[in-house]
Amino acid sequence: MFFRGQTVGKYRILSPLGSGGFGSVYLAEDTWIDKKVAIKVPHRQNLDFGELLREPRLLATLSHPNIVTVLTAEKQDDVFFIVMEYVPGDTLEAVIDRDGTLDLARALDYTCQVCNAMDHAHKHGVIHRDLRPGNVLVTDQGLIKVADFGTSRFLEIAAHGTTVIGSPPYMAPEQFQGKAVFASDIYSLGVTMYQMFTGVLPYDTPMPADLDRLMRGELASPPKLKNPKLPKAISDIVMKAIAPDIPSRYQSASALLDAVLAARTPSPASRRPWRPAPGSPASSPSDEVSDIQARLKARETVQARFCWKCGKALAARADVCPFCSERQ
Repeated sequence: MFFRGQTVGKYRILSPLGSGGFGSVYLAEDTWIDKKVAIKVPHRQNLDFGELLREPRLLATLSHPNIVTVLTAEKQDDVFFIVMEYVPGDTLEAVIDRDGTLDLARALDYTCQVCNAMDHAHKHGVIHRDLRPGNVLVTDQGLIKVADFGTSRFLEIAAHGTTVIGSPPYMAPEQFQGKAVFASDIYSLGVTMYQMFTGVLPYDTPMPADLDRLMRGELASPPKLKNPKLPKAISDIVMKAIAPDIPSRYQSASALLDAVLAARTPSPASRRPWRPAPGSPASSPSDEVSDIQARLKARETVQARFCWKCGKALAARADVCPFCSERQ
């Protein structure tokens, strides 16, 4: 759509960053303020203008350090595009392809950050529907940014997104029936966790003939079988996250986050004097948990909260909007 060196409005295209099923992304420079940005150009330019604005409007409702920030949307020379913050680094998919199985502390850190991002999105009524390593950006400093909300939607009165959208290896069973819910994102995150802990997917891309087995939970084996070093508690958490039936999964990203942090903290009955293995860093497992929590807290910023339905401001811990009575 664009080429290197092309000027589009005030943006100069520097290089292509990638292309997916819904659009192409370019690295560009805002020539007015000398700042690098990412420009996403949807493939389908013939959509109604309101439909083209759906993704940037949805992203504008989300403000979180672990979610890519949308800056604006523009139309120049009959080409519609979305301007977003540029996140230098790799996708989590590229990291896994390069490094294979990630070490436990690193994988848990990434998991916690994605949980924070999805908890924020879900609290604003937004289902991602295509959460996978290719849509998770990792900066050089280890900060996670969830991207590509192009397939997302607000949870509607019907209580599910009714279109079959997603990447099959990461799709929850109900998504194949066009019934995405918040727990569908938890399933996708569980598959992503599985891949970080083992370097491989829990199963091959399901074929139509495999859907019954997928829905019975027969395709996935515990990640500990593929990575014996993985603690059983973490392996069990992954299997609960990818449970085929919705009620058996974690019902929120915050519940999954709590389970991960609790599994990394030894119970009082099992605590023993800890000594580092020869050549290993002199920090205990509980120190790793504290470090993860401290880093996550340091990345958090206090954000105003708004009702996902009427858009009016909410009190800090309000569960129900005082204006439209909608539960948050």
